[in-house]
Amino acid sequence: MKSTIAILSLIALLFSSCTTKSKQPETLNGTWKSVGSGWILQINDSSRYAFYDVTAISCLPGREGPLEELSGFLSLNQDTLLLQKGVITYAFIRTDNLPDMCSQTSNKENPSNPIYNFEVFAETVKEHYAFMDLNEINWKTLYVAQKEKLNEHSSPADLYLVIEETLEKLNDNHAYLEGDEAVYSELEKIRVPEPKAEGETLPEYGDFQVADMVTKHHLQEEMTRDSWLIQWGKLTNTIGYIQVKSMWLFADMQIPETLINEIGYVDAYVETRHKMFEGRYIEKEVEGVRNIMNLVMNDLEEMEAIVIDVRFNGGGQDAVSFEILSRFIPGRQQVANQQIRYGIRFTDVLPLYIEGSADPFTKPTYVLTSPQTGSAAEAFSIATMAIDPINRIGSATLGAISTALEKKLPNGWTFSISNEIYMDNAGNKYENTGIPVDFELNYSRDRQTFFRSVVNDLKGDKQDILNAIESLKEKNVPKK
Repeated sequence: MKSTIAILSLIALLFSSCTTKSKQPETLNGTWKSVGSGWILQINDSSRYAFYDVTAISCLPGREGPLEELSGFLSLNQDTLLLQKGVITYAFIRTDNLPDMCSQTSNKENPSNPIYNFEVFAETVKEHYAFMDLNEINWKTLYVAQKEKLNEHSSPADLYLVIEETLEKLNDNHAYLEGDEAVYSELEKIRVPEPKAEGETLPEYGDFQVADMVTKHHLQEEMTRDSWLIQWGKLTNTIGYIQVKSMWLFADMQIPETLINEIGYVDAYVETRHKMFEGRYIEKEVEGVRNIMNLVMNDLEEMEAIVIDVRFNGGGQDAVSFEILSRFIPGRQQVANQQIRYGIRFTDVLPLYIEGSADPFTKPTYVLTSPQTGSAAEAFSIATMAIDPINRIGSATLGAISTALEKKLPNGWTFSISNEIYMDNAGNKYENTGIPVDFELNYSRDRQTFFRSVVNDLKGDKQDILNAIESLKEKNVPKK
């Protein structure tokens, strides 16, 4: 078996170009261990697959199903198995056998034991969290302090609060913890509501709400049709405008109407997507946004410039971001780099590409960003740094750029941590600080303060955008 260093070098080569394939093994059957994500993939009889989440102390069963579900997402290069999920290709190397602890009969730990659950959580953080150094985390000290708050008799609520507090102390912008109904009921009884501020209550706005208000005011001519997540039209006679509210929810999931009525559209969407392999789900998201962007670009192709507004976009799928941006790139282009935490080290730098379009819009393009531009919308923003002639207007993005690594605890709860570092082509990192702009509009980093500043002066907001465009044209400001 190759050494770890050799394996990492091979993976870097595979990520940069997977077009040349060596002689392949006769079968995918066997046990495969991921490099950097804590997964084991077992393939049996060329017909069934099963994923496991593994740490040094645990092995929990994940998704399983017929191998045909992964058809089109798996490929082999020598002794390395590649799994495609959206814009990321995950590498797996052969391992001899499934670890003994993956057998339920050999795992004697109580899945509801609070100490065991905390240890599995802690081991995952230790092995995969990418920003220990950036956020100046002394993990050994933090781990000991947090574990001391629990014992064998701690309640689920106690465990939840300790894990939640640990994630907060890690300062991980992409972390989340999702429990079950029982623990949320328990938390409701013990949590004290925050006191409301005295005096007049200011209006609270949602991101989609503000985005709709902006579009309704700013568009001189509305062209939107068959879309609620992307709206478009003319900002002026010569400048087109595209408002992108989200980088997900585009897929045609064929959700039963009864489920939507029961739990609401978004929850029904999430529940439905979890029933399919993630790679296929992302593929459907891309298909959905591609159909909309065909309409958008056809309507705006004669414009002298285009504005893309992602100021109120909290993210979704990087693959959706890249599909939108492909309409502004004439050919395959590297737009970013990434590294994935791998035990005590990181993988080599892995390039990310956008394939481009046969008929791209290459006239001046301006991307509006704000501190509420997050996650996949930041992948969108960082990619624009490599694309001419795109400039960014507004303020630096949120700074939550890493892909979230989702994991499950023995008790069934799920959580995520950041295990990846996103960089521009020059190797610059923007976690916490956000992607910078070429023309600063000094937006507040407080969510509601920013929203109110826009809503309370929509006319001024539009004029600020037009002034920034004019200034960039006159100064020919170089891209940052």
